Amino acid sequence: MTVTIRPLTQLDRTVWEELFGAYADFYKTTVPEGGYDTVWGWIFDDENDFWCDVALANEGTVIGFTQYQLMHRSLGGGMVCYLSDLYVRPEVRGSGAGRALIDHVVAQARAKGLTNVRWLTQEFNYPARQLYDTYQPRSDFILYSIPA
Repeated sequence: MTVTIRPLTQLDRTVWEELFGAYADFYKTTVPEGGYDTVWGWIFDDENDFWCDVALANEGTVIGFTQYQLMHRSLGGGMVCYLSDLYVRPEVRGSGAGRALIDHVVAQARAKGLTNVRWLTQEFNYPARQLYDTYQPRSDFILYSIPA
């Protein structure tokens, strides 16, 4: 399968909501009320360094998406790219779409002069981790998340 990556457009709202909801379901969470509108606003706010790009199959069907943003890295004294969300439809996983989306984010980071792309995944996400491990072994950091 040939995968094409392009920026999300205003016309993609319905398919983006479907994929974003499926992504939330995968991680056993829900998008809170108003969450779709908030994230959609970030994507299309020129003053916000938050982007969304979609993967398309040969015939132009949207099969996945990635959302990424700038992140301060205090110890490095600069910015890095944080790949916050990556989702590919289950029926096309293994087709190269996930790799194409990650490669696209890495290329975008390099074009912006950033030195690093980072992301998190859950321990149980073994199929995705097999892909991620082809880029770099996982780090030894552990995430703590405390509701405020």
